[in-house]
Amino acid sequence: MTGFGKASCEYNNKKIVIEIKSLNSKQLDVQTRIAALYREKDIELRNAIAARLERGKIDLSLYIEDAGATAATRINQAVVENYKGQITDTCTALNMPLPNNMMEIILRMPEVLKTEVSVLDEEEWNVILRLLDEAFSQIESFRIQEGRSLQNMFIDKINRIGTLLAEVEPYEGERLTKIKSRIEEGLKTLEDKIAVDRNRLEQEMIFYIEKLDINEEKVRLRNHLKYFIETMDKEHAPGKKLGFIAQEMGREINTLGSKSNHSEMQIIVVKMKDELEQIKEQVLNVL
Repeated sequence: MTGFGKASCEYNNKKIVIEIKSLNSKQLDVQTRIAALYREKDIELRNAIAARLERGKIDLSLYIEDAGATAATRINQAVVENYKGQITDTCTALNMPLPNNMMEIILRMPEVLKTEVSVLDEEEWNVILRLLDEAFSQIESFRIQEGRSLQNMFIDKINRIGTLLAEVEPYEGERLTKIKSRIEEGLKTLEDKIAVDRNRLEQEMIFYIEKLDINEEKVRLRNHLKYFIETMDKEHAPGKKLGFIAQEMGREINTLGSKSNHSEMQIIVVKMKDELEQIKEQVLNVL
């Protein structure tokens, strides 16, 4: 979701500049800093950002580098003449000399100076829209470049988790054999003291071992790995969905760890968790 775009052009003796910065965010969060001349278009600009960039923390700046070109201060000659006449008539009536700084006095009077403010016309707005499109294109280029890098990283991590999952299989049979032997050895120490129902023991052992079976978790985890890659390839904006899939992957990996009862399997599970955490961190950058 990160990116930066900047576009500018000369129009009517002023330089118009648009800058857009995009950062990661769960939702669309738009902040704007717009020159007074264009402030009436704030809503329209926000709608354009929502349609084009979709998600992220977006900062938009639209300003004029030569700000003086938008407003010019002029002397209102008609008002100056009126004030001059009033001062002259007052001095004559009161038999007073005309002040030496008459112009300075008049310039302090109300409405002598007037500011002519430019008005946004359709042609200038079209220029701004073209600049906006150029800035959007730059951000999208940033996003595409970052997206390709993330895609390669995700594929590598997903494949790594799949490889680690395959490494679990050689320990499954060994794990169950050790668990069964450990239970039987524990019972042998009790057989001299209590009677043991061997049939009931076999039933309970089968039930216990079934609770430790991880075939369902392995199947679901493989499906999640496959679905993650498919979603990444097919979805237009898969960020949120990829986050949900990563959460489901975490549940299956955690269950594998809780059922493992084997040191080598637990080491493999820790490695899978490490790969998954890196996926979770980077999936926040995906649109």
